[in-house]
Amino acid sequence: MDIYLPIAEVSVNAPLLVALGLFVGFISGMFGIGGGFLMTPMLVFLGIPPAVAVASMSNHVAASSMSSVIAYGRRRAVDLRMGGVLAAGGVVGAFAGVELFRWLRLLGQADLVVAVSYLLFLGVIGGLMLTESLGAILRRRRGEPPPPRRDRRPVWLYGLPLKMRFPRSRLYISVIPPLALGAFVGVLSAIMGVGGGFILVPAMVYLLRMPAGVVVGTSLLQIIVTTALTGVLQAGRNQTVDVVLAMLLLAGGIVGAQYGARASQRFRAEELRAVLALIVLLVGLRMGLGLFITPDEPFMLMTGMHG
Repeated sequence: MDIYLPIAEVSVNAPLLVALGLFVGFISGMFGIGGGFLMTPMLVFLGIPPAVAVASMSNHVAASSMSSVIAYGRRRAVDLRMGGVLAAGGVVGAFAGVELFRWLRLLGQADLVVAVSYLLFLGVIGGLMLTESLGAILRRRRGEPPPPRRDRRPVWLYGLPLKMRFPRSRLYISVIPPLALGAFVGVLSAIMGVGGGFILVPAMVYLLRMPAGVVVGTSLLQIIVTTALTGVLQAGRNQTVDVVLAMLLLAGGIVGAQYGARASQRFRAEELRAVLALIVLLVGLRMGLGLFITPDEPFMLMTGMHG
């Protein structure tokens, strides 16, 4: 059953989009990520223009994350204060990112920047995550103890001013690093159509040294605010949000996220990270390959020139 998407100006199979939303919502709930890094390339592969895929994804990511946060909130696994600080930075980043995206579209370079961003960010982060998680799995199989965790906190990070207490995370640190991290993720959200969880989750564990138990829920809380705002700004400034596409993805995403949050309790953390790392790497490489593959229609190269 095909349906016409008015902003994307293409016809796609409606049940397929709902199923896609369900799958990515499940991944989102399981790993504590927005899922946009996975959905945006899939939409591009289906023939939806990258600019429309990026902007429309924000709504799906926000709704899936909201559904997951409710599940994590019931387990008291969300640091509301840290989530608020990260979200404040995300708001600033979202405004800057949407303006940058508008400028890139006017130059006709938005599609190229989206593809290069996916190749770089997903390739590097996927590689690091896979190395770390496979190392942990091998050590467990051999019966070796985990390496001692280096809890020596970096002087530059904890010597910064404007300190605040985060009781749920048992931290007393400057608000500057979480604000900067939130702002960076906000910019990525606008340019790549992602929630930024694939950067946020590792940064919260290794940089801010937050307890693993509250990282996923807190990450999703920040993602809700950033992506919801990005969706509104993209619709207003760039007119690239396809409401029909967003609603079909939402229908599956909300349901999938609830099941994903439940499923996450059945697996070991290092196994989840290894699977996520493989997904991240494959998606990044596939988006990157698109830069080097000649399109079927040579004139398609010109479509971004009139953005």
